[in-house]
Amino acid sequence: MTAAAEVPWYRRAFRWGQTNLTEKDPARYDAAWWRSYWQRTRVQGVIVNAGGIVAYYPSRYPLQHRAEFLGDCDLYGEIVTAAREEGLAVLARMDSNRADEDFYQAHPDWFAIDAAGQPYRAGPLYVACVNGPYYREYLPSVLEEIIERSAPDGITDNSWSGLDRDHICYCGSCQAGFRADTGLALPVKPDWDDNAYRRWIVWSYQQRIAVWELNNEVTTRAGGPDCRWIGMNGGEIASQAYRFRDYRAICERTPILMLDSQYRHEGRGFQANGDSGKLLHGLLGWDTLIPESTAMYDAGTPTFRIGSKPAPEARMWAVEGFAGGIQPWWHHIGSYHEDRRQYSTPEPLFRWHEAQEDHLLGRRPIATVGVLWSQRSVDFHGKEDPENRSIAPYKGFADALIRARIPYLPVHVDDLEEQGAQFSVLVVPDVGALSDEQVARVRAFAESGKGLVVSGESGKYDEWGDPRADFAFADLLGVHATGKTEGSLNPAVASWEAYSGHTYLRAAAEVASREPAEVLRGFEDTELLPFGGRIEVVRTDEDVQVPLTLVPAFPIYPPEKSWMAVEASDVPAVTTRTLPAGNRVAYLAADLDRRYARHHHPDHGRLLANLVRWASADDVPLTVEGAGVLDCHLYRKGDSLVLHLVNLDQGGAWQGRLEEFTPVGPFVVKVRLPEGLRPEVARLLVAGEEVGFSASDGWASLRIARVVDHEVVLLA
Repeated sequence: MTAAAEVPWYRRAFRWGQTNLTEKDPARYDAAWWRSYWQRTRVQGVIVNAGGIVAYYPSRYPLQHRAEFLGDCDLYGEIVTAAREEGLAVLARMDSNRADEDFYQAHPDWFAIDAAGQPYRAGPLYVACVNGPYYREYLPSVLEEIIERSAPDGITDNSWSGLDRDHICYCGSCQAGFRADTGLALPVKPDWDDNAYRRWIVWSYQQRIAVWELNNEVTTRAGGPDCRWIGMNGGEIASQAYRFRDYRAICERTPILMLDSQYRHEGRGFQANGDSGKLLHGLLGWDTLIPESTAMYDAGTPTFRIGSKPAPEARMWAVEGFAGGIQPWWHHIGSYHEDRRQYSTPEPLFRWHEAQEDHLLGRRPIATVGVLWSQRSVDFHGKEDPENRSIAPYKGFADALIRARIPYLPVHVDDLEEQGAQFSVLVVPDVGALSDEQVARVRAFAESGKGLVVSGESGKYDEWGDPRADFAFADLLGVHATGKTEGSLNPAVASWEAYSGHTYLRAAAEVASREPAEVLRGFEDTELLPFGGRIEVVRTDEDVQVPLTLVPAFPIYPPEKSWMAVEASDVPAVTTRTLPAGNRVAYLAADLDRRYARHHHPDHGRLLANLVRWASADDVPLTVEGAGVLDCHLYRKGDSLVLHLVNLDQGGAWQGRLEEFTPVGPFVVKVRLPEGLRPEVARLLVAGEEVGFSASDGWASLRIARVVDHEVVLLA
């Protein structure tokens, strides 16, 4: 056995490919062509449709629907044999949560039903219940059959978690299981004030983890300790929460994460992919691989399943993933395409990844800013509106830090004690629901002498979403809840007749006497900043500084009425405070983070970045000078630094698909050198050239003339 073969597949397969078979593919799959494509794209593993909704092999289970054009052949088995001959790892792909009419008629009690006893359906298919015999008995037997026939390295499943939280199943298995575990009857409907519904949320998460553990027990028993069942998971926390997929619990149970986050969603820039990589590595560790399914088909709004995605769009999504520590995985729908343009996208991307894999793996991030997140808060604070209440504040801070070229890392609240030492400042972006233990972790961080920036309702509620008498961090921040708010959580409306969001923030006194001045840097020529959002009305302690206060709404139309009847108020919008230990804390009563996520007003982004710089005492390990929007990710690997610069000045804020690249530059980059690191050469891994650099006072400085889609700087 070779040394490489002794390394488990989930640690050595860095590049993946998936031809997602359709029922027609048994009649048209060109095995020789696809083997050549594997070779050209340098993949080390393939994902092959096996069973579930549709079987691509002759199963001994008659109710497992056989692909319409399969006949007597075993297309799955043939592809596995070819992959083995190429030395590739193989994952058997399942799609398990639905079945056809015949299956439902044979076992109606295996399927999810609503309160009226009617089965949940998805088109012509019936949705199976994750708590019933379909998941707990039938699917394990199918997994055993697949392993027995073909010995795949592992098994994955893209629709493994069943119904979402808007659909309560009332089948016999759910009723009996919920009552046995909680002593309660199932909730009548989604209602966050109903204890039964809240307990059902937590219970539903537990049932999905039980499925994960059962499937792994089956596959490792049948196929050996490295034959892992690994599901597939999305890149957005709100979506994971909606489907009861506890990301932290999942990451504790898997040696690899197959990330099914195929494309840039409307309203999200390419930078969302880099953020996902960092967030997931924060849970998994930085040595765990995260291959990501990147659609080569025309995914988006609208989606064209057999059309080709423009190459720049697919490439930008992938290189942002590289910057966040994600590995590539091409994904085509079907094995035959009249639109063949999609085949030209992966090869240059995958070959570059192969050439540079030594610099893309086994590294550790360098960042002094942590951004806190909690999936539990997304559920119990976000409730029925998680995107507005929980996700937008996080995204707003992340986007502002990216625009300011400040490296940051997401950190789960339960990992703060372990990971917090690397940060000089922690951002808490409206993480409203926190347990007492989680509050204590954040408090300990600040009490250790670190900076803190808190927004909105953070800590105002306990882990169930029940309100506290005051903010959990009131004594640290010097601000206290009054129970009153002004303005709306929702995005701004276009109508000039609706002017309730026509509000401003007023800077305190003259520029020279503003305290602290750094918070308002860049605003020397204005006394007013646009706002337009919601504000928590708070009471402040005497030693708290208030650099910005609210200007109440006034008419926006007709123009003759657009003047401030009330030019100032005593409602704090932003507060700052220096604690006795000298560390700095800030509070945003105004939801500037949520506004920036929704509308990207430059003033809001600058103010957010200013607050972070001030609270960190300007402890930022990177500066980049030059025009353009760059997403900057800094890493250390041994005696080298690796800096990713992703060019977002080309459609990241636009709807639709990216058609062409818009190069930016030049840039002057300055990187703080870790103690003991003395680089001798600077190399641009995308341009393929060395550049001059200088080092003095613990900083390295170099010039980059041009960034097309991305550049990777190696200081070694």
